[in-house]
Amino acid sequence: MTRSRGTFEHPGLLYASTAEYVAATTEFIEVGLAAGEPVLVAVPGARLALIRDRLGADASAVRWADMAVAGRNPGRIIPDVLLRFAGEHAGRRVRIVGEPIWPERTPVEYPACAQHEALINVAFAGRDASILCPYDIVRLDPGRVADAARTHPVLSSATTTWLSTAYGDPLATAAVFNQPLPPEPPDAPSAAIDGAGSLIGLRGFLTAEGRRAGLSHDQLGSLLIAVNELATNTCEHAAGTGRVTVWTEPGRLVCQVTDTGHIADPLAGRVPPASDATGGRGLILAHQLCDLVRIHTGPEGTAIRLHLGV
Repeated sequence: MTRSRGTFEHPGLLYASTAEYVAATTEFIEVGLAAGEPVLVAVPGARLALIRDRLGADASAVRWADMAVAGRNPGRIIPDVLLRFAGEHAGRRVRIVGEPIWPERTPVEYPACAQHEALINVAFAGRDASILCPYDIVRLDPGRVADAARTHPVLSSATTTWLSTAYGDPLATAAVFNQPLPPEPPDAPSAAIDGAGSLIGLRGFLTAEGRRAGLSHDQLGSLLIAVNELATNTCEHAAGTGRVTVWTEPGRLVCQVTDTGHIADPLAGRVPPASDATGGRGLILAHQLCDLVRIHTGPEGTAIRLHLGV
């Protein structure tokens, strides 16, 4: 079968056992290798060895990435894993096994994961690429498996492949997961953003709260850079006023930047801006520096919640 140039394929693999997982992923990889396609496998660490062992000598022709590290923040997967690999092989069709959703993903992470799966279809539209996304139908919550049918045009199992009747407009699907964030703790300390002159005071506030929470030197630096970028966006695009709130939850520091702006582009922060663009990198940088970024945006304003493990 000959594909036309710019054909993007995004099948969801529904597997019920390790044997099914290994057989389906290695078959997908071997088809790509036989066609001379660059192949990336980005799955949680323990599963890398399973696939690598089955491939044998062919494993040396594959790029490997631990998705639990590279995709710990699901907002990093499109720009830093998928698009980066495709960009390294510009002009060639690429083949990727990407597993962004596994049973240990927490409820607070999941909406960003589901948005990611929907937005792949937008970010890769017209590109020469095949991205296979495995889903463990035994261990995953049934609702997450049902969402796989909404975010993947084609589904497959150990024995067959079929068109997903639940698949629809990926932007509409992503919008479903643009959910209001849980309320901030009522006693959480906060600081106002009131124009560019407030950024110095904001830095002192964050430094004190980050140290109190036990952030490492590097983590504190990441927090300061990420919030400075977001607060600068508030100053430039949201009437210059907003608020930063900080609190701790078990195992993490949480920092929320709230303002009256509206992020209209659902791919903001997930697709790098053009090399000659003068802006658009703040949210990308926040994704790169934080373990998780959750966003709720609408005409009434935007809340961006940053998570860093402690």
